[in-house]
Amino acid sequence: MGLFLSLKQPWIAAIQGYCLGSGVEMACCCDIRIASEDAVFGLPEMALGMIPAAGGTQTLPRTIGRGKALELLLTSDRIDANEAYRVGLVNLVVPRDELYPAAEAMAERIMSCAPIAVRYAKEAINRGLDLSLEEGLALESKLAALVAMTEDASEGIKALVDKRPQRFKNK
Repeated sequence: MGLFLSLKQPWIAAIQGYCLGSGVEMACCCDIRIASEDAVFGLPEMALGMIPAAGGTQTLPRTIGRGKALELLLTSDRIDANEAYRVGLVNLVVPRDELYPAAEAMAERIMSCAPIAVRYAKEAINRGLDLSLEEGLALESKLAALVAMTEDASEGIKALVDKRPQRFKNK
């Protein structure tokens, strides 16, 4: 699971049907999670006499908060897609036939932004969560300064002024 967390590009999970155990753990490693209305989430390990072994005790509380994560982990309860949305486990719930188009649309929205800015924003969030607020703000400032010096940042401002679409080059 650590591999997912270290990847620089954003990961979008499209979840339908049952998402249990390692499925939830994999989903928590993704940056954005979109679920179909019929999705069901849960970590059944406790009811089986085990604990999650693929990062669930670490990624779930970071995704939905300590209290709700403990409740789901310790009880092995299952939740539906709407409850998963309410607690922040998923970003969006859509009808099943709209799941993949919704994931593709999200990917297209992200890809319309400057790739360097996307990568550094993800890095700032992921690394900043393990830092104090002061250290996190310093990291953000450092990364923002690096992004500001890119051709893509100049292109974004120029496109805004010229009232035209941006043409980012990942430079």
